[in-house]
Amino acid sequence: MYVKPKEFYDEICISLKQKQLTKKAEGMLILIAQRANTRLSYENPMDREDCIAFALLDLFKYWDRFNPEKTTNAFAFYTQIAKNGYAKGWNKLHPGKYKGTISLTGKGSTDSEGIYSI
Repeated sequence: MYVKPKEFYDEICISLKQKQLTKKAEGMLILIAQRANTRLSYENPMDREDCIAFALLDLFKYWDRFNPEKTTNAFAFYTQIAKNGYAKGWNKLHPGKYKGTISLTGKGSTDSEGIYSI
């Protein structure tokens, strides 16, 4: 099971009116944090768990920042918060490890298949 955008939007709107997350909205935020992270790769599985925890922290901290008058795409809004949380967690776990570089392949290899850092 995954989050249906319309159903998620409705739950967030209910939560905003109540000024408290519904249990269903809480579960959906947890699913977003766990599932949006599946495309990222980690050498250490604990790093994945830590980054998900940072994403969850941000999702629950900033859940009430969504403005349904500006957009109906709650899914994209909260997915971006989760992604920012992953990055925040990674930077906390590995400060300066990749400072000043951008990986274009995600593999980190140095063979002649392309440019790997800028």
